[in-house]
Amino acid sequence: MSTSTAPRTSRSSGNAAPGRRAAAARRRRKVIRRRIGFLCGVAALTLAVALAIAPWADKAVQEAVTLPLRHEDIIRQQAHDKGLDPALIAGVIFAESHFRDQTSHAGAKGLMQLMPETADYIAQKSGGTAFVQGDLATPQVNIAYGSWYLRWLLEKYEGREVLALAAYNAGQGNVDKWIGGGDAGSFGAADIPYPETRAYVAKVLDAREDYRREYRRELGL
Repeated sequence: MSTSTAPRTSRSSGNAAPGRRAAAARRRRKVIRRRIGFLCGVAALTLAVALAIAPWADKAVQEAVTLPLRHEDIIRQQAHDKGLDPALIAGVIFAESHFRDQTSHAGAKGLMQLMPETADYIAQKSGGTAFVQGDLATPQVNIAYGSWYLRWLLEKYEGREVLALAAYNAGQGNVDKWIGGGDAGSFGAADIPYPETRAYVAKVLDAREDYRREYRRELGL
């Protein structure tokens, strides 16, 4: 008589599979922990670097937004050529256009907001025979002409910055009327009758001090 035997399952092989799965799970958890640790370290380092540079970055961004400076090479050149304070030129550009090329409602053009007729006069006096109005959109020409006009006004009013800046904003005719036949030397910013021009002069002079303080190297001071 033959007897049949049921296939036998190996006990050792049945226990090995769960053991391998547990070991694999432990390895995966270990790898995950290492990755998490690495990422936490990178995050901590990034935060430390960000905190370290934050004051500098914040200052740089603030200056770029609230006290912009562009074309400093042209400003330095024109200041040298015209015998002007480069920070004063920067202050005028800041007050006139905030260093943006634009045309005002009155028709003043470019960084230093020159009126077309004023630019034509400057071109005539400075030998700009090839000048056309479109050239005022070029920073080199605009700053050169604006600096020429600022120097001319300073000479007209014997170096009195308040009068020169007031004339740059409100026109020479108004300034000449304000000072009349009196002592121009005693005429101060508070004596300017136009509130807008008073504010303009104060803005330029305040900006000049800010540029001297914040951009000494860039302006060659």
